[in-house]
Amino acid sequence: MTNIQDNKKEVVITGFGGQGIVLAGTILGKAAALGDHRESTLVQSYGPESRGGACSAQVVISDTIIFYPYIKTPDVLVCMSQGGYDKYIGDLPDDGILIIDHDLVKAKRKVKEFYSISATRIAEELGRKMMANIIMIGFVTAVTKIISMDAAQDTVVKSVPKGTEEMNLKAFNRGSDYGLSVLKGREKKAEGRTGAVS
Repeated sequence: MTNIQDNKKEVVITGFGGQGIVLAGTILGKAAALGDHRESTLVQSYGPESRGGACSAQVVISDTIIFYPYIKTPDVLVCMSQGGYDKYIGDLPDDGILIIDHDLVKAKRKVKEFYSISATRIAEELGRKMMANIIMIGFVTAVTKIISMDAAQDTVVKSVPKGTEEMNLKAFNRGSDYGLSVLKGREKKAEGRTGAVS
């Protein structure tokens, strides 16, 4: 079953400077445009100071020409800081998708689709806290399917500093594997509720 709205998705990724929020948005937009051959736009904004200040990336992905790149009501809100969550949660419609970094954001509002991953903690386990954004992009790719896995992986490899490709790809895969396992868990739960026998 295809939703007519599926041909256009608006995503806001938010956090603080130094987390690689704009790079995450760039990867999402480039993967859509270069890998999946769709239209995409990226608008970025920073708070008064870049490192530690609020920052966001607004990405619009569509099958048709995008006339307006600014987002008023995102389909997907990805929050990697409490300040970003507090600033943008009011814009997310009830049927929107909320994705948070579990250790950095306390979600206070219920939405229809909610996902969380400890992206920063996983990055620390992998030895590079700076890769939390790549883990998050892997997770977002898996749970939303806004971009294809192949396009996302390819764009990650082409977007990160030389010499870190393998490490970042591993981080992306950790995020996407976790996302796929979350989806599988939800499917099983739903089957259990409807009395399906596996």
